[in-house]
Amino acid sequence: MTSLLLVRHGETEWHRENRYAGSSDIGLAPAGYAQARLLGEWAGSRTAAERPTVLACSTLRRSQLTAAPAARVLGVRPEIHADLREVHFGSAEGRTLDEIRADSAQIADSFVRDPVASPFPGAEPLSAAANRMVHCLQLLAKAHPGERILVVGHNTVIRLALCQLLGIDLSTYRRVLAAPDNVAVTELQVADRMFRLARFNAPLSPVDPIF
Repeated sequence: MTSLLLVRHGETEWHRENRYAGSSDIGLAPAGYAQARLLGEWAGSRTAAERPTVLACSTLRRSQLTAAPAARVLGVRPEIHADLREVHFGSAEGRTLDEIRADSAQIADSFVRDPVASPFPGAEPLSAAANRMVHCLQLLAKAHPGERILVVGHNTVIRLALCQLLGIDLSTYRRVLAAPDNVAVTELQVADRMFRLARFNAPLSPVDPIF
């Protein structure tokens, strides 16, 4: 059994204002650095059977900064994959939904109703983001069979990948799957190229709750 441990990066400088970070390369807030250290401590405290043996992160700084303490504790070099990056939100980058709605209620409301059919102007299609994320997860599982792979990724693209793998309509990702908490663990188990959701948004703890 191969396990993919999907973790959202630590809190960013834009998190508390709920701004779309997307492809913007912003850093971690002080709380985010603390969460990154907690992730490293968690990874290092696992039993031999539960300890991650592979670490992957995106090209964005907030993902790499979150992965760094775990990399040191585990003694591994992170694999950096561009396809793990967050969705590019086009004209919404760096803005809140309320700010977008103040300029154009139609754009904001259409996105909320169906983000696949009505993405923000200039945004990456959500289906393309889901495809690249899923493809990357498949490649990681194929390259490291039987291992536990810690993947430090991003909010929206993690939910999109889960929807695609579990047969959930992508347009419902905002309603069906809550945004994962920073450094909470979502585990996908892989066997015979089939993906099974073992837990979702589990907080770091000595004994992890099962989904």
